[in-house]
Amino acid sequence: MSQGGEKTEKATAKKRRDARKKGQVLRSTEVNTTFCAIVMFGLLFMIWPWYVEQMMGVFITFLNPSSIMQAADGFSANYAAEVLGRVMLSLFGTIFPVLAVAVLAGVLINLVQVRFLFTTQPLKVKFDKLNPVNGFKQMFSPRKLVDLVKNLAKVIMVGYIAYTDYFDLLEKFTGYVGMDVHVSFIDIMQTAFLMALKMCIVMVFISIADFLYQYWKYEKDLRMTKQEIKDEFKMMEGDPKIKGKIRQKQLQMSAMRMMSKVPEADVVITNPTHYAVALKYEEATSTAPMVIAKGQDYIARKIREVAIENDIQIVENPPLAQSLFAMCEVDDEIPEELYQAVADILVFVYKQKGKVR
Repeated sequence: MSQGGEKTEKATAKKRRDARKKGQVLRSTEVNTTFCAIVMFGLLFMIWPWYVEQMMGVFITFLNPSSIMQAADGFSANYAAEVLGRVMLSLFGTIFPVLAVAVLAGVLINLVQVRFLFTTQPLKVKFDKLNPVNGFKQMFSPRKLVDLVKNLAKVIMVGYIAYTDYFDLLEKFTGYVGMDVHVSFIDIMQTAFLMALKMCIVMVFISIADFLYQYWKYEKDLRMTKQEIKDEFKMMEGDPKIKGKIRQKQLQMSAMRMMSKVPEADVVITNPTHYAVALKYEEATSTAPMVIAKGQDYIARKIREVAIENDIQIVENPPLAQSLFAMCEVDDEIPEELYQAVADILVFVYKQKGKVR
């Protein structure tokens, strides 16, 4: 139980990104092991003829009668080291391709599961892990119990396959006496391949079960409470109270800028009290009169006050005031359908002020 309730909600995208940065990713080691084993044995199956020839070449080179007679004549430490070095070099050329492919398979399956990720978070020292009490609790945690069951299942099933195939091989072993080495070697390796194939099939089912468990555990560990989601939303979007204050401040600044333009207006059209729209017409630069300020209620009253202070003509025309307020934003030219109504008012205002346009 945590503050804000139980962790019942799925993790947000931000929570998943933060967990990934800390190295908390969905990953199954059983999938890695099984994939590498399948790739390695699959490669051996494809290159089997070449592999057998290479291994037989090593045996023929270092276990032929002349080599044995040479060793019997004088087997010194230097000679033994020389022979061992040549054997290891010959075996390296045979085994290295298989090991290299297995390593590449391991890198590939990790990239598929985790994608590219570089983080030093898991390497940081966590002193709470040094606490003996916490360590004792972890020894008997559900995760450790699942790992124990999983490992026991692997040992039992894989061990049973190895045990049964081993006894089958023992029954055939006496038949290898006097048999051609090449033929017996191929037969033994075929038995080993069948054993490996059975083990891989078992490991596939274990890997699927482990991946499903790791997925469930990963999602469970990332779950969030409703309060955590609200807090994250506030952090990303901003506190509504703070956003409201910022919005209010922006509106105040916008109103101040708008009010500073009212003294430039030619006329202010009102509702008479609920709406006020200030218009300005510059024949040299504009094709139509422009709205330089507008407002309702309090703002409308302030526009009228500024207009009176600056001797701007105020004309009461409720339908036109409402239409201008609804159809125009500040710094917009009036729409064509209002040209005639506004033109009549401007002509009236110009005549009042003795202006000629």
